[in-house]
Amino acid sequence: MSEEEKLRGYLKRVMNDLRKANRRLEKAERARTEPIAIVGMACRLPGGVRSPEDLWQVLAEGRDVTGDLPTDRGWDVDALYDPDPERSGHLYVRRGGFLDDPAAFDAAFFGISPREALAMDPQQRLLLETSWEALERAGIDPLSLRGSRTGVFVGQNHQEYGTRLAHAPTSVEGHLVTGVVPSVLSGRISYTLGLEGPAVTVDTACSTSLVTLHLAVQSLRSGESSLAVTGGVTVLANPGPLVEFSRQRVLAADGRCKAFSATADGMGMAEGVGVLVLERLSDARRKGHRVLAVVRGSAVNQDGASNGLTAPNGPSQQRVIRAALTNAGLAPADIDVVEAHGTGTSLGDPIEAQALLATYGVHRERPLHLGTVKSNIGHTLAAAGVAGVIKSVLALRHGTVPKTLHAETPSPHIDWSSGALLLATEATPWPSGERPRRAAVSSFGISGTNAHVVLEEAPVGEEVPGAEAVVDLVVAVPVPVVVSGRDEVGLGVAAGRLGAFVSGDVGVSVVGVARAAGVGRAALECRGAVVAADRGELLAGLQELAAGDGIRGLAGRGGSTGFLFSGQGSQWSGMGGELAQAFPLFGEVFGDVCGRLEERLGFGLREVVLNGGDAVDGTVV
Repeated sequence: MSEEEKLRGYLKRVMNDLRKANRRLEKAERARTEPIAIVGMACRLPGGVRSPEDLWQVLAEGRDVTGDLPTDRGWDVDALYDPDPERSGHLYVRRGGFLDDPAAFDAAFFGISPREALAMDPQQRLLLETSWEALERAGIDPLSLRGSRTGVFVGQNHQEYGTRLAHAPTSVEGHLVTGVVPSVLSGRISYTLGLEGPAVTVDTACSTSLVTLHLAVQSLRSGESSLAVTGGVTVLANPGPLVEFSRQRVLAADGRCKAFSATADGMGMAEGVGVLVLERLSDARRKGHRVLAVVRGSAVNQDGASNGLTAPNGPSQQRVIRAALTNAGLAPADIDVVEAHGTGTSLGDPIEAQALLATYGVHRERPLHLGTVKSNIGHTLAAAGVAGVIKSVLALRHGTVPKTLHAETPSPHIDWSSGALLLATEATPWPSGERPRRAAVSSFGISGTNAHVVLEEAPVGEEVPGAEAVVDLVVAVPVPVVVSGRDEVGLGVAAGRLGAFVSGDVGVSVVGVARAAGVGRAALECRGAVVAADRGELLAGLQELAAGDGIRGLAGRGGSTGFLFSGQGSQWSGMGGELAQAFPLFGEVFGDVCGRLEERLGFGLREVVLNGGDAVDGTVV
């Protein structure tokens, strides 16, 4: 071999290695910046909000759902209240945003004893229930995730639930550590569902749930997690936080967040829980999961040595916004709406608005709309960021920027003329355009930890993925709709809820309900079935199940699967014909199978199956 041939071979190998290296680098870069799909959401918020749909009703109607201090916690509100903010050990507010019955918990559903449930912080209980619900709303059976690399990234702010460990009553001894230790907040979810990805509990105060979202996105992009559950929760087990914030004089006397308003006078404290289910966009498409929106970018930073430990820092807020945009590969003008931190304090709001004006408000053709869900529900602390994300996703899907309440007169302490920043004092249409619509969400913690997330509407074609294409199909044949629960009571409740859903949506199809119930929900021990061809039959059957009647039974536990070969008589002329007509996919597969068998049998199998004959009606000996 000549020297020239050796050199040519060497150069070919080098070029081939370079192409491989480039492909690996491109793949790594795509993974590092791949959009993360939000495929499931669940929440419990003030005003009886128990779902994202409930929250949208509140937003669409422009309602303030704050209310009086709770009377189900054992608080002596009359003794605690004093309008004088200088009165030690007291609070000067009688209003906020509180959850209805946060103590309600179906412990048996999760295999938890009454004693252990009593020792569990309500935040743990609510987050466990809401995580299960978010997965099912994503069309994922929670029980199917056992052994998977599903990560759990959730957060709370410290609350003193129950008694101190050294003084625990014997009724909860041995359970109180796992009931109140923050690390178990995430660990409990992973343990219950058998998840083997990272389990992380975060507390960065008010920015907690956006920080958990940021960590989940990083874990998914790195391949550390295959799926992620993320969110935050706040339940005030005692009035201590209200008393402490009263001493700091940062609470609004009427318990309402009047963000960016001339009447802003402090925050209204609130409770809530919100959970998101995330996965890589490519995985969501491959699995046929409905994409609600995508996370394009996120960033977290810290104020550092600012002008006060708890004081907001404008330059740091600007830096975290720019970092999130860089992570998303977007420019400020690409963002249409900002869901602000917006607590309603006379100090924090102008600083935040100035940071937004400096980053988003310049060199824009269209104004940047500004709002905050806190004006509807109050400041939910560790759940504030995820509540803002859920609101933004709903706004993207409904094509409307909701009204921000209590801000009819914008704050005079903000120079609104210095940039294109528009406070959403009225509901504003947000139609689709030439480019994807995008929203950004901010959260700033009292500890100085800031977070910013950039969201984008679901890609075109993601609204109805292939796995759900049957939802609008009209069928003339009955299909089974299976409902399940841990016991008879749970089955009845599940049937009642499904009946209420079907009753409230006249456009729902039986086959769509059957698929969602059969594929996207856990198949629990006590099961019932409704066989229906239309909506009326489905509603009637669900009412029977809810009342304790109808087709029901218990699934076997620990047994083996048996197959019954029934022999002659299990077939009849025309079987499969109606299915082939009603379901194109079945018809396609049926035709393919018949074609393959006809080559071996030597006769037209399809005609025999559909029209009958000795091969079907006769007995072969």
